[in-house]
Amino acid sequence: MTRVAAVDCGTNSIRLLIADFVGGELVEVDRRMTIVRLGQGVDASGAFAAEALERVFAASDEFAGVIRAAGAARTRFVATSAARDVSNRDEFFAGISKRFGVEPDIISGAEEAELTFRGATEALHVPGPYLVADIGGGSTELVLGDTSGVIAAESLDIGSVRLTERHVRSDPTTPAELAAITKDVDALLDSTTVPLTEARALVGVAGTVTTVAAVAFNLPEYDRSRIHHARISGADLRATTAWLTNSTRAERAAVRSIHPGRVDVIGAGALILQRLYDRMAVDEVLVSEHDILDGVALSIT
Repeated sequence: MTRVAAVDCGTNSIRLLIADFVGGELVEVDRRMTIVRLGQGVDASGAFAAEALERVFAASDEFAGVIRAAGAARTRFVATSAARDVSNRDEFFAGISKRFGVEPDIISGAEEAELTFRGATEALHVPGPYLVADIGGGSTELVLGDTSGVIAAESLDIGSVRLTERHVRSDPTTPAELAAITKDVDALLDSTTVPLTEARALVGVAGTVTTVAAVAFNLPEYDRSRIHHARISGADLRATTAWLTNSTRAERAAVRSIHPGRVDVIGAGALILQRLYDRMAVDEVLVSEHDILDGVALSIT
């Protein structure tokens, strides 16, 4: 048995998975997530905000302590390309290395696609090809593949935080603001090199999709056991997206299954999922709680 720890730092959240590799499979020991909004203002400034780094480092202190207590033999910390492009990347790198004792891996789009696909589809028993969609804060990863691996992949610069910061100024979001978000989403989805219509299943992963599922199912609070491998019908997706994009911030904040850190941005994220679904020859979204984090853990077993 090998115990490993995987940390994934994205635009909106930082996540930890500690798992044992037993009999060729991951057995989850601990999984947790903290909203850190690392991408706050990056679209405009090109740098991580000081308060965003403070939030990341505070969460990292907690995660590093959990990893030490669990006795993980190997740790891998990954971040996506946003961390490579910012002007103060050295401060980020130094803070992560100090806390985890490993250098952060700034993974390429191709590796991100492979890790996401592997994590999301490892225990999936539906006919392929699959389109795995990871809707993050700063970007959306689309990965088409089957049991033999990745066929096509692309990272699109549309994410829940990026689009909210770029277009939303009102509460509730105005029709004009929603139209601006939709225009940005459609432009990139229309131009993607990933052949969306070849997929027989749409697999949605990460916080935007799992939150949409929790709202669609009217869960009184977030419940991973109800979310993993659940299916959102097209009708439920449309109704949920309509509510999330037209509700007030206070109305969304009152829904306990929506993490407080997603209240402001979940509408834009849901709209990305809706516009993607509308282009595909599928009639539901299959939700997976397993994603790039699981792929990272598998990569160090």
